[in-house]
Amino acid sequence: MGRVRAYVGLGANIGDADDTLAAAVHTLAALPGVRLAGVSRLYATAPVGVTDQAEFRNAVVALDVPGGRDPDTGALALLIALKGLERAFGRREGPRWGPRALDLDLLVFGRHAIRAERPPEARSDDPARAAAQWLTVPHASARERLFVLAPLADLAPGLRPPGWDETVVTARARRVSIEGPAAVRPVARWDRVAGAWDPQDPGALAGDGSPVARDGSPPWH
Repeated sequence: MGRVRAYVGLGANIGDADDTLAAAVHTLAALPGVRLAGVSRLYATAPVGVTDQAEFRNAVVALDVPGGRDPDTGALALLIALKGLERAFGRREGPRWGPRALDLDLLVFGRHAIRAERPPEARSDDPARAAAQWLTVPHASARERLFVLAPLADLAPGLRPPGWDETVVTARARRVSIEGPAAVRPVARWDRVAGAWDPQDPGALAGDGSPVARDGSPPWH
């Protein structure tokens, strides 16, 4: 099937979340057969669902990955790798929307709409979360979560994932109008040369939710 452009969401709010996400970017880039194609800005985001916890750090990476013999096979192979990395970074099952050492979500896998049963190594340890036993791509909640849409729009503003009737940038603007621009704050950009977050002024979200940088440079460089 060749290679597929996949977008993966990263999130953490336990310990030094900035360092955790930086390490996760490097680890994702080192996966066999994977090429790191882009890194969004790093965002500070308000917790959703369980609000009595530390704010999160969120980002999105673009990866060119092996497509597998078919979309389901390729997406499941990537999911297994993501779940293995979560465990390696200390992820343990907890309440939904609760604190996370590292969250890695497969948001988009090329132009493919996927619903596939997860293999055991990619399942939740919580049997009550039946929905977590299925992989759904595009991610079922991505369209309604500003902490996903803001970084995804840094990398693919014009993308219209399968099943969406709007682009990512339009969805982001819609969610900004609902949640308010304070729900996500860009706090750093990825420096490809240094391989680290650059805490220089990364700009802010404009009134329509679009990224604005004082130096006019892209969100990642």
